[in-house]
Amino acid sequence: MLKSITDIVGIKVGHYTDLDAVTGCTVVLCQTGAVAGVDVRGSAPGTRETDLLNPVNLVQKVHAILLGGGSAYGLDAASGVMRYLEEQGCGYNTGSAIVPIVPAAVLYDLDIGNSSVRPGSNDGYQACVNATSGKIQEGSVGAGTGATVAKLLGTNRAIKSGLGCAGLNIGDGIIVAALIAVNAVGDIIDHTTGRLIAGPRSTQNDCFLSSIESIKEGLISSGPLPQNTTLGVVATNVKLTKEQACKLAQMAQDGLARSINPSHTMNDGDTIFSLSMGDRSCDLSLLGTLAAETVSCAIERGVRKATGLAGIPAVNDLPFKAKK
Repeated sequence: MLKSITDIVGIKVGHYTDLDAVTGCTVVLCQTGAVAGVDVRGSAPGTRETDLLNPVNLVQKVHAILLGGGSAYGLDAASGVMRYLEEQGCGYNTGSAIVPIVPAAVLYDLDIGNSSVRPGSNDGYQACVNATSGKIQEGSVGAGTGATVAKLLGTNRAIKSGLGCAGLNIGDGIIVAALIAVNAVGDIIDHTTGRLIAGPRSTQNDCFLSSIESIKEGLISSGPLPQNTTLGVVATNVKLTKEQACKLAQMAQDGLARSINPSHTMNDGDTIFSLSMGDRSCDLSLLGTLAAETVSCAIERGVRKATGLAGIPAVNDLPFKAKK
């Protein structure tokens, strides 16, 4: 296994990365169609085509998921994914035309790099051209290019993060995997030990602080929090209905809460999509539990694989660890 979402047969992933503007987008292609669900837990989402994932609605399968930077402007990149899929003859057949179904979600990265440059239609198309069923590049790429974390004490004390992947083979050929773009106001926690991976840098720039302890000590200003949003896709080769896919996405959000503190704030648009491609069988509660595990692992990899950009250092750029 690659321990990646591309371990699911039929899934490809492609990035478009703009290192000059510090933004980008990532597409998860499932061109033959995948049953999909979604769970939007944050209170400031930027999304497209999520209503159709409600089990009561007509369309049963999607053909791609687009994750991008650029805040609401970045939703335009999904039109480029649609254009690519139409050229490939992939989409929902209305009888008169083929209409690719491409749900999308965006994160806020306009406070880093060049805020006037956002992923657009051509960039979404290029991400499709770049797509592979092999190993996925992680870190400060694609939708994770402009991602940052640990911003409760200000963006000037933040940590650069990025995009991470994780996957599990749980026996009998059953696979569940996640791809996450980590852009959070909160700290990043090692979900297995509870230890701090990344928090706001101290004023002396010699250690990470705990955002929660800083809140308790009254160090957080009463002004609005920075804009954020962590986005992800979990996928499995277990056969699911739309109802089950939505439940899988809901349970997968638990992994976000374990690894990001605080999460799901009023200034986050935290969104997890789920994809089902395959004919395996598995208890949904077990599958959802392990989906949350892959989300936590992918979040932590997205931070550890990141590289510093636009003057914001990544954890690997710093010589210190968390404050005891």
